Formats: sequence, C-alpha cells, structure tokens
Amino acid sequence: MDRSVPNKLLDELSKAAEIVRGHNFIHVFSHYDADGIASAGIIAKTLLREGKEFTATLLTTLDDTTFEQIRNCGAECVIISDLGASYIEELDAMSCDVVVLDHHTVCAEASRICYVNPHLYGIDGMKYGCGSTMSCLFAIRMDHRNWDLVQVAFAGMYGDRQEMEGLNGFLLDGAVKREIIKAESGSVVPRGKLTDELYLSTEPYVRGVSGNAEGVAALLKDAGIPRDAAGSGLSDEERRRLSSLIFLKLAEQGVAADTMEITSGTRYALRDWGLDSAGLASLFDSCGRCGQTGMGVAVACGDRDSIESAADIEREYRREVVQSATALDGRGLNQMSSVQWFDSTRSGYTGVLCGIAMSYFGDHSKPTFGINSSEETAKVSGRATGKLLAKGADLSSALRDACSAVGGTGGGHRIASGGSFPSARTDDFVKKLNDIVGAQVSAR
Repeated sequence: MDRSVPNKLLDELSKAAEIVRGHNFIHVFSHYDADGIASAGIIAKTLLREGKEFTATLLTTLDDTTFEQIRNCGAECVIISDLGASYIEELDAMSCDVVVLDHHTVCAEASRICYVNPHLYGIDGMKYGCGSTMSCLFAIRMDHRNWDLVQVAFAGMYGDRQEMEGLNGFLLDGAVKREIIKAESGSVVPRGKLTDELYLSTEPYVRGVSGNAEGVAALLKDAGIPRDAAGSGLSDEERRRLSSLIFLKLAEQGVAADTMEITSGTRYALRDWGLDSAGLASLFDSCGRCGQTGMGVAVACGDRDSIESAADIEREYRREVVQSATALDGRGLNQMSSVQWFDSTRSGYTGVLCGIAMSYFGDHSKPTFGINSSEETAKVSGRATGKLLAKGADLSSALRDACSAVGGTGGGHRIASGGSFPSARTDDFVKKLNDIVGAQVSAR
C-alpha cells in the first residue's frame, strides 16, 4: 500500500498551519480516549513551541450538547482533533477559523473551514490514519523539528488499533529513519512483574488468569517460572513455555487466530519515553477514562510529575477494568438474533469492556454493544471484527440510524462506533439496532 502523503492532503495541512500561525490564542477540542489525548498533546506541544497561548478541552462525545461548548467558546481559532466529522456543516456555519483533524467516517465535506480527514483522500481512517496521525502530520507541517512528536502519535495509533500502512506507514518510515522509534518483536508475555501484569492483563484477557491471583500462580507454576519473576528477565525457554501456555488458554476460550496475532504483534519502542506505544497508550487511556484528561495532555507534553501521577492512576484503572471484565465474562452478554449487548451502568468503562468482550469472550458472529444508562442520556459503544465487516456490518451507520430513531445521535467507524440516546428508550433502541444490523448482514 502507498505510504506517501497525497499532495492535496499536504496542501490542506499547509492551509491549517497558516491559519494557526495567524492567531495568538487557540482553543483545542479533542476526544478523551488514548488517540484523542495523544492528538491534543501533539497539538499542545506544537503550539507551545510556536509561542502560542491555548486551552484544551477534551470531550467524552460530540453531540448537540457538547457542540455548544465549541460554538460558544469565544476563541477566534479552534482546532478539533479526533472529532468533528459528524458536525462539519455546523462548524462551517461558525464565524471563527476552524481546523478539523479527524479520521472518522465522512458525513459531509467542508465549504469554508479547513477539514483534514484521510477518507477525503481515499485513505481508510479506520486503519491507516487516526486522529493523532493527522495531528502529527499537522505538527510536522508546522515545523520539521516536531518529528519527535511521532512517539506520542504511535500511542494514539495503538489505542485505535491502527495498522502500519498508509499515513501511519509514512510516519513509521520517517521515525525509524530518524531513530526515534524502533520496531521490536512482540509477545503475549508482559515485561513487568508477572504476578501483577498477568493479573491485570486484558490485552489479552485470559479466562481464569486475568483478575484471578490463584490462576496466575497456577499458570506460572505450570510454566516452571518463579512467582517473583519479571517478564523482561525470562530466558528464551521460559518465555517460550509461558507464551505457549497463554496461547493454549486463549485457544481454549475460543479467541480468534487473528486476535491472537494482533495481541502478540510488533511493539514500537519510543526513544524518549522508556516505554513502547502500548505502555504510553495505557497511560493516556487511564487518564481519560478516570476523568483526568488534563493530566493526560500534560503526560503527552512530557511533564515528568504528570507521568508519575498517571502511572498511579493507571494501576488502579487497570484493576477496576479487569475486575469488571471478569464479572461480565461470568454473567455473559444478552444475546439477540443479530447483536449481543451488555448493561455497563454499574461498571462504566463501556467502550473498553466492549472491545474486550468482542475479542476475548463474546460471540464472534455478532457485533458487541455496551450501554451505560446511569444518566438521563444513555451512552452506547459498539465493536465488530474484520470478518463481521466482510459480512456487511457497519457500526457507524447502524448506530447513527438506531440512535436517531429514538431521538439520539451516533457514528464513528464501521468497526468501532458510539452514540447516545434517551435512557428511557433503551428497549426500543436495542430492538432497532438488532433489526438494522440484521438487515446489513443479510443484504450480503
């Protein structure tokens, strides 16, 4: 696949850079997940280097309510990253300068604002260019000294499960050439203290081991590895034995071969961080999910105190997620003819649990949805697989139409999307969603 940047995309990035250079203060809006925080951090660091003043606001979703924050922010220049595709017409109607750096499904093309999206140039933003990819390309267009920020972008790429081709491939080639990033062989064996890391593991989620201290101890005993061992200190033979046992358990719980391949895929070591892209993404994701988005952006900017604080948050966050995942695995998902879903009202972490369930213990023949109706407006997240997309599933349009049918909004990617709707309409929503997905798959 072509790993260059299309000239028209470069032209639009140059336009974005000129717009930003013409303002002293910029309001940045971004998403609160790993990709969104990475995107906001890249932009923030770029603006700091340019001597610009700015403020950053991270949103859990972009809907009519949160869009009013953008409309009424009062800034003469706004940058929106990892969001915006579903509100291009409304952003076009604003009087201030607007730059959108998004990668979600295109709903409309811009007539006035500067809108940069891989889909507009024939590149699949679901795979080959996420929010942090676009933000990094913007940063490099502002100044080539910003190439070091590609390390932060790789955390965003990992968070969005991107592939290293297309625009991502361009950044990888440039980063390797500059010795900023090093590609290393991957493994399902974590590098840290094994008793802790295996207990907290949700990538992969290993039934009977993740969230189960006795299961961790039994696994290490079967592998002939001391309980106080660290993954980084294992011999090749010990690593092989432990990897084999983990893969065997994943196979026994029905995990798809392509999921296991992704889980043990290439790691990307980040020169200036002492982490790989997965480790930095975990810090970002923990900050975002725990409501510490400002800390997440500070981490992305390299603030050492924030990095230490984020590591503490990450440990507790991972503990809560693995406990929620094991509980969900134990009670199972609600099965319908074309979809499976669960209520995350008590646990939270809807999108995270949705991804774990889809990959590690759900029915692979149906998309997975999580619904949190703890407030008047319910939040829904959906995840699918490549095989489901090949059968016709499109979660972006499914959630857009199902949410709209009950007075809400939704959208995103074909493989991963989200939305919101009135909590009182949950039953109607689920029935509508099941019908829509069923029609998508049966049409193939």
